[in-house]
Amino acid sequence: MTPPPPLGRAARSARSRNKDGATFDPALDDGELATVRDALARGRWTEARRLLAETGDDWDRRGHRLVVLAEGPASLAWAREWQLAEPDSPDAAALLACATVFRAVGGKDSPETARAACLVAARMAPTDPSPWLAVLILARRTGTDDERVRAFDQVRARHRDHHHAHHLMAACLAEHQEGDRDDPLHEVYDFASWAAEQAPADSPLAVLPVVAHAERYRVLARAGLEPGDPARSGHWTSRRARQVMKAAFDWWLEWDIDENDEHTGACTGSAHPRRKVDLNYLAHAKLHEGRLAEAAALLTRIGPHATRAPWSYPDRDAGRAFQDARRAALGSA
Repeated sequence: MTPPPPLGRAARSARSRNKDGATFDPALDDGELATVRDALARGRWTEARRLLAETGDDWDRRGHRLVVLAEGPASLAWAREWQLAEPDSPDAAALLACATVFRAVGGKDSPETARAACLVAARMAPTDPSPWLAVLILARRTGTDDERVRAFDQVRARHRDHHHAHHLMAACLAEHQEGDRDDPLHEVYDFASWAAEQAPADSPLAVLPVVAHAERYRVLARAGLEPGDPARSGHWTSRRARQVMKAAFDWWLEWDIDENDEHTGACTGSAHPRRKVDLNYLAHAKLHEGRLAEAAALLTRIGPHATRAPWSYPDRDAGRAFQDARRAALGSA
């Protein structure tokens, strides 16, 4: 058997930071994805081909893996090489589309070029929501409200409970500034409640109302309508906020999946690929609600897999905020 390739600098650095409490690695706890991303950075696109083929039509996992693979600085070049080698590959087209989107979001290419690449990928795989997820990521930064809604509708038509797409729409809607205070009837709250109610009982979209609450805090705090320190904000302690957080935490207690096989310690693969994102939002909310025991339970399950959002909200150092949270809830960094 061929030995696995050595870890690249990014992977070694992320692993070395585990002992310090957080990696902020967008791959989260998908170790195979992190390994393939490292291989892609060195031009080994065949590893990405294998991973995406094995992912199949697990649309949330496929979207997560495509986005992480596409964010690398060399991903666009290697995706182009893959497509040249296999011009009929929907996976190559999807990776190229996502990589082009991130280049456009970074101001290094035009939105029109990125959107065209997404539409090519969408035509090659009509049932795949991932090219439309890429369109939504693009519209989130460069498009209009109508373009965002149309892209979201295209994703949802292919996968009704698409996790990443719902998070993106919550962030977009939260930015619709109205009035000078937090309105409990704001459309982002309606959207999140609707999505949570229509989703299956075991869907992580049950946590979306908490996500909406954090995204709205981000907008209000940046506008000067809430304190820049979330610990000083009453945003987390209103009656409505407490109800939202209790419902989400109760859902987690009921539906949380044991992430490790008791015999091998390996990931079972049955848990949602972006569940760590939800746990970070929920831990952040529970911390600022003052429910330290509940925050501690969530932070323990998060382990080193911190996400920059929402710890960075509104404009904080995410690493320091996460470490402060661990000290407050767990008594140590």
